[in-house]
Amino acid sequence: MPSGREFRDGPQAVAEQTGANYNGRQLLYGHFGSFALGAHPVIHSLRWSVATALLLGALVAVRAQESPRPGAIEGTKAIDITLKPSSSGDQGSRAPEFYDEPQFTVAGVADIANHGGHGSDTVSRTAQVLAKDIASTPAAVANGARPSLSDEQTLRMAVARSPENFQANQRLGLSLQTNGKGQEALEYLERAHSMQPSDYTTALALTRAYLDSGQAAQADQTARALLKAHDTAELHVLLGDIEEKRGSSVQAVEDYQRAAELDPSEANLFAWGAELLLHRALEPALQVFGKGSRRYPASSRMLVGLGVAHYASGSPELAARMLCRASDLDPSSATPYLVLGKMQVLDPPGTASVTEKMERFVRLFPENALANYYYAVALQRRSEADPEQQHRIEALLKRSLELNRSFAPALLQLGALYQGQNQWPQATTAYEKAVALDSELAEAHYRLAQAYRHAGEPGRAEQELARSDQVTKKNLEKAAEESQQIPQFVYTLRHPQPSPQ
Repeated sequence: MPSGREFRDGPQAVAEQTGANYNGRQLLYGHFGSFALGAHPVIHSLRWSVATALLLGALVAVRAQESPRPGAIEGTKAIDITLKPSSSGDQGSRAPEFYDEPQFTVAGVADIANHGGHGSDTVSRTAQVLAKDIASTPAAVANGARPSLSDEQTLRMAVARSPENFQANQRLGLSLQTNGKGQEALEYLERAHSMQPSDYTTALALTRAYLDSGQAAQADQTARALLKAHDTAELHVLLGDIEEKRGSSVQAVEDYQRAAELDPSEANLFAWGAELLLHRALEPALQVFGKGSRRYPASSRMLVGLGVAHYASGSPELAARMLCRASDLDPSSATPYLVLGKMQVLDPPGTASVTEKMERFVRLFPENALANYYYAVALQRRSEADPEQQHRIEALLKRSLELNRSFAPALLQLGALYQGQNQWPQATTAYEKAVALDSELAEAHYRLAQAYRHAGEPGRAEQELARSDQVTKKNLEKAAEESQQIPQFVYTLRHPQPSPQ
């Protein structure tokens, strides 16, 4: 028997002994064995961590044709800036058109060191990885300024013939930027901008090119000069991206809000809500996504954002309903299924509708390893005692591994399935393969320790338990370091004044 250790089975035991060790990679894949962990005190911070990853993942999927959103912010400090509805008197005469005044005020960012609780320990490493994906998303060119992508050579020849021609330089710069050649586009956009500094389309594209090439200060200077004559929504979105890159989160969210006021489009409302949620302003994010979903009832991604906001706020059942609705609006989009699948592994709703959506996910995407995996998880949550379903679950997990042989989470789940059936040799093999593929799966080490203990090998069990503890400590330390990358907004809620009688 292991010295100083005691293994216990069941959800509470696993939560108590391994609840804190679900690192970023586990959150990304969504494998938490076959247990519902929701009540454990660490779960609140995990829910926030995975919610951040879910939101950013959704942004990667649905904003491929929009401006990139930087996700890494260097440094954090407390500031005292009040965000309130912008006045048109400060930035031109155009009156805001936002359909309803927001009932919240962002006043600054919190001191990360004083957050307290488990939430200060784990801001998901997964969120940082996905944020980098967003930052590398191709940038959009100003609306109405997208030239043909098929005649780049013709445009180059035009510049060679007339190197001082404004239109030739502008069109080539825009074409290169649209094709993802932002660094090369700079030469032509700068030349065109020097010829006609007041041209809005050129200046906007040049600002984006500066930002994409890492010249945030130059991008800000160009954007501020442009803002004096053009108080437009797309420019404020770009300014928000610049401020995020420079670490000025409150100014960034102010610009995203201003963009939504000037043009309450689906894209601008979604970007505003995403910024609020990214910085843990949960109630404001619920307001924006809620009103956005009512204004754009056919928007699947607005429901995805609303679902993630509910999930981060501690309402997984309501979040699941939002995601199910989103998948019904656009059944062919994988995004709602992926987000719902990731959510169910931590707070499994256990409803027939979630299982139905996961079944449809597999039916529409049979060659997707995650689709097979998430459907298996959904079935296991609902029918652990049904032998027929157990065979179905096993087949789905094995199919997931056929599609992705290095998918360690499926091996971990398969081991948990065998363990639940008292097939310890098969479970042990699955766990050993899982840790061989990914040594950072703390739960796999813990479960392998259980298997060795059951086989009468206390020495090996102690080794695996120690590895589980080491991985836990390592991942929590890394999560704590990365938590300082995204400051938390400080905000106040207010209620609308009653109408005079």
